[in-house]
Amino acid sequence: MSESKAIVEIRGLTKQFKKKVAVEAVDWDIMPNRIIGLLGANGAGKSTLIRHIIGLYLPTLGTCTTFGCDAAKLGPEHMVRIGYVHQEGALLDWMTAGQLIRYVAAYYPNWNQDLEARYIADFDIDLKDRVKTLSPGQRQKLAILLAIGHEPELLILDEPASGLDPLARSQFLDWLLQIIQQPGRTILISSHILSDVEKVIDHVTIMNGAHLVTDCSLDNLRESYCRVRLASLNGPLPERLPFDRIVSVTQEGAQAVVTLKNTSAETIHEKAKALKCDVQIQPLCLEDLYKMEVV
Repeated sequence: MSESKAIVEIRGLTKQFKKKVAVEAVDWDIMPNRIIGLLGANGAGKSTLIRHIIGLYLPTLGTCTTFGCDAAKLGPEHMVRIGYVHQEGALLDWMTAGQLIRYVAAYYPNWNQDLEARYIADFDIDLKDRVKTLSPGQRQKLAILLAIGHEPELLILDEPASGLDPLARSQFLDWLLQIIQQPGRTILISSHILSDVEKVIDHVTIMNGAHLVTDCSLDNLRESYCRVRLASLNGPLPERLPFDRIVSVTQEGAQAVVTLKNTSAETIHEKAKALKCDVQIQPLCLEDLYKMEVV
């Protein structure tokens, strides 16, 4: 598929459950060869939006097209191109882990057994364990394998690492980076662990109050904000600092910490020089960037 063509196209999508609007008037394109972080608070509409992509939900209004097909009409030829993991996913508890892997793999002619073997070794999955006896973390590891074993073009991960310990999360993130290196792979990951997500994503989509409020590259979002530390060389700073796009400010005497939006480093240095200040310009982490966008 051409890199310039979206693999998912959402237009005017609204989903209402009785009186509750879960997603409202969302337009969104998912482009190939990206790792996209879908961020938002609980109830923002992330999981609802994801479930439209694979046809689990039908829009109240608007459209959702996945791989050129109305998501409500996705057939086996489309679903084989998608992998999906979410923290509430049901597994067949009466099978052993090995039996479940073989059962799922039988549906995919392109199942990668070498990838499966590496994953089982890396994540220490005991194939003889009954699924029902697995810890939440082990179940999640197994669910991830079942989603990636057929090497899907679109891998959708809805809170995939919530049950994993820090070491397993780190291993999992390494796996994501390996997967995206293969041509034609796209990963959509929704997670509340923003410090983890920041390590792997290159695109940020943020939902707030059922609306999509941000959709841009992580680099562009980082360039939009900065944190400036000022230290006056000439007594207390003025009560009103001479910056035009202040998002937040903490100030005490000769010291100030200012968060600015869309302000060039050149302008910051000019203002600091006029104030007779030492200045440090620092980037914001993803967690802080998220807070700026949903204020």
